[in-house]
Amino acid sequence: MKILSFRATAFFAAMLLLVVSGHSQTAWTKAKAVQWMKAGDWKNGLQVKPHASINPLEFAEQYNKNKEVWDKAFAFLNRKDLDTLAPGNYPLDGKKVYAIVSTYDSKDMDKTKWESHRKYIDLQYVISGKEKIGVAPVSQAKVTEAYDEAKDIAHYESAGKYYVAEPGTFFLFFPQETHRPGIKVDSGVPVRKLVIKISVAD
Repeated sequence: MKILSFRATAFFAAMLLLVVSGHSQTAWTKAKAVQWMKAGDWKNGLQVKPHASINPLEFAEQYNKNKEVWDKAFAFLNRKDLDTLAPGNYPLDGKKVYAIVSTYDSKDMDKTKWESHRKYIDLQYVISGKEKIGVAPVSQAKVTEAYDEAKDIAHYESAGKYYVAEPGTFFLFFPQETHRPGIKVDSGVPVRKLVIKISVAD
């Protein structure tokens, strides 16, 4: 009888833990997320700032579901040698998170495309130079090239808001957002860009 009682107690305790755990993963509100983001515990000494366009709710939920991966991304973003890193791919944790350094000239708007991803969140940071980046909800965009799972990309037509990306501020683009990077501001200038691909947590 005592064994049955113990097992029953253990079972209900486990169920309660699952309920509490599940609740904690979905307990974020926009207000809590904004407060969490401003508190900045996630920075771990990060010197560059998040752009005002970042969705705080998505950021809070994704970071707290996958903290170890995000911390590796921010540690790379905080490197002091980004100006001298050779263009190429830099694995940070297998396919969970990796960085891409590239150099190019910013382009006329009609030479760029709206895009979105499903498997990865884009952290984009202009190391040197400047460019405009467009941001718009996927729900308000028209698909022009269907999602390619192998390349993790789809293309769109959309109207959105445009922001100037310069050193000192990073952007985050989640699967619900389409973005249009690489646009020249006044005239085309050389850009050194860091993109960190962060796997989406379920």
